[in-house]
Amino acid sequence: MNAEQSPLLTDLYQLNMLQAYLQSGRTATAVFEFFVRKLPDRRGFLMAAGLEQALAWLEGLRFSEEELDWLRGSGLFSPDLIETLRSFRFTGDVDAMPEGAVFFADEPILRVTAPLSQAQLVESRLINLLHFETVVASKAARMVLAAPGKRLVDFGLRRAHGAEAGLLAARASHIAGFDATATMLAGARFGIPLSGTMAHSFVQVFDDEARAFETFAKARPDNLVLLIDTYDTEAAARKVVALAPRLREMGVKLHGVRLDSGDLAALSRAVRGILDDGGLREVTIFASGGLDEDDLAGFTRQGAPIDGYGVGTSLTTSSDAPALDCAYKLEEYAGLARRKRSTGKATWPGRKQVWRSYDGAGRMIGDVISVEGDAAAGEPRLRPAMREGRPVEPQPSLAEIRAHAAEELRRLPEPLRKLEPGWNYRVEVAPRLRRLAHEVDRRIDAIARS
Repeated sequence: MNAEQSPLLTDLYQLNMLQAYLQSGRTATAVFEFFVRKLPDRRGFLMAAGLEQALAWLEGLRFSEEELDWLRGSGLFSPDLIETLRSFRFTGDVDAMPEGAVFFADEPILRVTAPLSQAQLVESRLINLLHFETVVASKAARMVLAAPGKRLVDFGLRRAHGAEAGLLAARASHIAGFDATATMLAGARFGIPLSGTMAHSFVQVFDDEARAFETFAKARPDNLVLLIDTYDTEAAARKVVALAPRLREMGVKLHGVRLDSGDLAALSRAVRGILDDGGLREVTIFASGGLDEDDLAGFTRQGAPIDGYGVGTSLTTSSDAPALDCAYKLEEYAGLARRKRSTGKATWPGRKQVWRSYDGAGRMIGDVISVEGDAAAGEPRLRPAMREGRPVEPQPSLAEIRAHAAEELRRLPEPLRKLEPGWNYRVEVAPRLRRLAHEVDRRIDAIARS
């Protein structure tokens, strides 16, 4: 079984419902939408990601003979359902916000319109893909805003929650504006630039720190960055200055030094002074070690002479907000708008669109959520992505997605760009959508009373 593509990446209750739908003849068209109910604390906005993986999964969705045999052997489902699954394909439509789009609570970022069994079965994996990459892209976007003009590198594979998470985190962070990743497979699969230095263990293998630096430089002369905080950071910086003439004689250009511990702001100033006094003004300072956007923003405020950052755990786990209160909910079935009315989890019914307005400088000033086809002012945000199970057009390149994300961040209101807490962007629910919700409620209440 191909784990990443398998239709068994779903919950048991999805197949339970498919069997019940099959037996009761519920086969009409359904509309589901994916959205986030509320923003986490310290998130003034979110950034959509994961659409490319979601569409690829939908397009390739089918049950293998091995998977059908396993389902048959489980004894959980009827022979009729298993035979139906043999020819199962996704033939529906998808409308979505493009990857890199900034969005807010209650705004659908993806809509699936398909026969009920198809729209239902895909729920779990779609949430899985869209949720994770959106979580990481949203975290990464905050770091990009906190460290303007600085080089940012994903160091997060080793702390990611599994191999796929580490790989997709590299992609999501690159969409949001990270420059490179240390994860080799992300370079191979997505073409993301690779960046890496050396570990403390390399220095520790040698009794002489300067000998370790020279040995590494000879072996890896291109884009050379030396890790200088294994023992005494300032002493190591002086060793780098002493080594620099010999490196030049060897034809090796020292690109930078890396700090991974201690008071990074103070150490960066001390190291900058040592390097500059030694004639190494062009050598950059790169910092890492348990950083998040608050650290980056602090270094920015202090004017610390740090040129770039490696970020790991806080990025790939989005440690302050590791999950979104997101949902994939039925909004229409058999041509009738539907909605959930549970306390705290009520949904807006029907097929919806989001419109965004901008001020004269091109900055976002407010969104409107309404019924698709309403005459709301602004730019519609959801676009056709699939029709009849096939992509509408080739997926944009990662570079194009990244450029779109950068433009979205540029157009944020200034309080959101500055990550100011407690500032709320205006999102309006249009009167037409509110009326539709009342109509759905009246219809359901009338049926309940009859």
